[in-house]
Amino acid sequence: MESQRQFIRDVPQEERPRERLIKYGAEALSHTELLAILLRTGTKKESVVHLAGNIMKECGNLRNLMDMSLEELTAIRGIGPAKAIQLRAGLELGRRVSRTGNGDVVTVRRPEDAANYVMDELRHLKKEHFVCLFLNTKNHIIAQETLSMGTLNASLVHPREVFRAAIKCSSASLICVHNHPSGDPTPSAEDIALTKRLVSAGELVGIEVLDHLVIGDGRFISLKEQGYM
Repeated sequence: MESQRQFIRDVPQEERPRERLIKYGAEALSHTELLAILLRTGTKKESVVHLAGNIMKECGNLRNLMDMSLEELTAIRGIGPAKAIQLRAGLELGRRVSRTGNGDVVTVRRPEDAANYVMDELRHLKKEHFVCLFLNTKNHIIAQETLSMGTLNASLVHPREVFRAAIKCSSASLICVHNHPSGDPTPSAEDIALTKRLVSAGELVGIEVLDHLVIGDGRFISLKEQGYM
């Protein structure tokens, strides 16, 4: 038997997420309530709050939700492509705000600067993400792009894609970064081989690969400092 408050229209107005946000502010809302606002509507069988609750149960926590692909989101009952896109877009905006802080220009003077820039974003991901940080002539980070997800190898990360992205944002140089979901940042033979390939390609196109960082859980390794480039 369905609950009498299965649908949002049955919830008193003052207890609805949007009304609570207006009255108390976004910081007063639970994760489920904030997700419900992003989703906007529920399904024919359940309210948007129940749907948001199901998502939180499925993913376990917000970090896991951040790592869910569109395919994984649409596998959840009640989440179609449109709702999955809404969630991904909202979560990505939040991630970008968190990373950019007050909008200060980030200058990379040493490997730690680049590692700190991406550490919180990459350290808990369950899949390997290959990311490029693009820098101008003053070593300011001007763009960031995730170029592949999955096991890192030469077939997934091709120099053509890396330098196409660099040229698109008029980058003078770049730093490659990827995470190890195990938490151990020790570079693999594949990591080293890919790095050498990217460095050689960068020399040909005139865009220097400054470093390749491997991110673990709260620690990192610079392949440049290790003498691999």
